[in-house]
Amino acid sequence: MASLTPHFANDQGVDKIAIGVKEFQCMGARPPFDHPHVFLDMGADTQILCPYCSTLYVYDARLPPEATEPAGCLVSEETTGS
Repeated sequence: MASLTPHFANDQGVDKIAIGVKEFQCMGARPPFDHPHVFLDMGADTQILCPYCSTLYVYDARLPPEATEPAGCLVSEETTGS
């Protein structure tokens, strides 16, 4: 079954990632270095901190759901196993 929740990874080790969605899963880094895939929901806020890897995710309404700044942080379903 395909997951509708986007997964993001911070392999680049940046402090902050801008994303175009408010509900997603953070996996830290790509396997085999990932942490538990935690679901995060910003709700009415525009940013949220991952409790595992401390990546700050910032909502940017200008970005489409599959885009990130810096680029390359969206993880494909093949990688996540979803």
